[in-house]
Amino acid sequence: MTSQVSKTVLRLQPEDVQTLKEGINFKKNPEDGKCYIIYKVKDKLRACRNQCKHQGGLFSKDIEDLDGSTVRCTKHYWKLNVATMEYVNPPDSFKQDELEAVLSDSDGSLELVELNPPDPWTAEPREAQELHAGEITLTYITHACMELKAGNKTMMFDPWLTGPAFARGWWLVHEPPSDAMDRLSQADLVYISHMHSDHLSYPTLRHLSKKRPDIPIYVGNTSRPVFWYLEKSGVNLTNINVVPFGVWQNVDDHLRFMILMDGVHPEMDTCLIVEYKGHMILNTVDCTRPNNGRLPHGVDVMMSDFAGGASGFPMTFHGGKYTESWKADFIKNERKKLLNYKTQLVKSLQPKIYCPFAGYFTEAHPSDRYIKETNIKNSAADLNESVRKSCPNILTWTPLPGSVLDLALALNDTSKRSAITEPSSGTKIYKDSWDFDLYVDELNASIKDEIFKYKSWIQYYYNWAGFKGYNLVIRVIETDDDFKPLRGGYDYLVDFLDLSFPDTRPERDHAYEEIKNRVGVMRHVVLNGLLWDDLYIGFNNRMSRDPDVYHHKFWNHFQTDLPLSGPDWDHFLQMASETDTPDESSNACVLS
Repeated sequence: MTSQVSKTVLRLQPEDVQTLKEGINFKKNPEDGKCYIIYKVKDKLRACRNQCKHQGGLFSKDIEDLDGSTVRCTKHYWKLNVATMEYVNPPDSFKQDELEAVLSDSDGSLELVELNPPDPWTAEPREAQELHAGEITLTYITHACMELKAGNKTMMFDPWLTGPAFARGWWLVHEPPSDAMDRLSQADLVYISHMHSDHLSYPTLRHLSKKRPDIPIYVGNTSRPVFWYLEKSGVNLTNINVVPFGVWQNVDDHLRFMILMDGVHPEMDTCLIVEYKGHMILNTVDCTRPNNGRLPHGVDVMMSDFAGGASGFPMTFHGGKYTESWKADFIKNERKKLLNYKTQLVKSLQPKIYCPFAGYFTEAHPSDRYIKETNIKNSAADLNESVRKSCPNILTWTPLPGSVLDLALALNDTSKRSAITEPSSGTKIYKDSWDFDLYVDELNASIKDEIFKYKSWIQYYYNWAGFKGYNLVIRVIETDDDFKPLRGGYDYLVDFLDLSFPDTRPERDHAYEEIKNRVGVMRHVVLNGLLWDDLYIGFNNRMSRDPDVYHHKFWNHFQTDLPLSGPDWDHFLQMASETDTPDESSNACVLS
């Protein structure tokens, strides 16, 4: 079975994107001569190959089309409605394979992306067999962690059982079952969807590695390896399996799974299909557009994220339009859009059972009280209520730690009500302590590292990062926990056009961002060569920008594309000790 691949089949420059008219647009790739159709309605784009599924003929504008959404094949006059990607003549025949239209946030260019094969789970189909009670169970642990028992095998998804995520910004809402770590160490295999620390939790894996370092862990073959930081982390796991996308992985005669990529973030996000005796479980995790929007219909169980609020925007921004009322309105609207999108996705896929999870985090640290009060999220119960109103035939599950879904009972109309077993009375559901000091002290230990005695660490670090040739100047200010400039902290400018470090902003026109970072998190990130997600997604900075523009190239580089190997600080210290005079005050930052 061939691995699934993602390929850009057409790229339009920003000026070509601007010429796209409302309705149907025909475009040709000048490199290979292949033709494509782009359908535009307001700001929404849909796209497909200009090729009829019947016998491969080209489409042209349909002269009988009244609403501007239909094309007609020049061979046998089949008609395709490109607004729905469905053939209308003959009716109820085919659906056109859709391409992902990816519009760049940075320069306004457009890429049409194709997955091949588009529906890999249809390879080697298996008929659904009858299940017995207890044969397939799902036990919710916490956040995105779910335990699947299928036959005599146990699989664990995304185990985040202890410690924070994104440095110190996210903490678990739910108290994992008391035996969660034992369950994890006894699992037959573990799936980790992506590298974000609420899914790939090194504090959790540190505990796991001491009990069972050789546990089989499976990840997708993303362009940035999921476990890129494993060696540096000091966690000893010896059985990491990187598997190709869209290929069935057989666990035993009845159980298999397939990892799929995300259409929007194929470099890091993945989702999962698990099949046991022909019964499918779909876990879309955090994917923005899992498998480019092509997913199996009518699966037995579907799970997805639900909460929103997993970004520093707009809570960490200030100045200009970013008033408290603007932020509140934006967050409310985004929350509503996410709830509606998830409802429509579930409605379109028609799973038999739907479970929202992967959103149970809280900004529990006292210093993040403002974020916690501002960053209002969707509730799983609200989403399930919306799903039930739209699709009364779908069984919804709002899980609590330790609650169990028995699939055989859930599929039997007479036993649906007994399919879900809730945790016993007296079980602790919500966390009320998080060992803040243990983890924050670990971060803050970086503050006094020797490299920060030398101001030249700044130039060394950003040269290592390798981002330049972009007309953006940033000012980075080290702060205390309340984002007040720190006595003894660094305050510096970086000009990414030529990767220089001026004392004042350049006189030329340029984009500008001011970024205030908590010193403990920033120095921990710098020292270890970590991605800036810990700062941005972890709410550990505050930002203003002029003009108010999102610089995709900059943030994508520092959140995804930093070098896989960290800075060579030993080499730096050797050079600095010979050429620089240490500044002891910068190594003696005062935290209130």
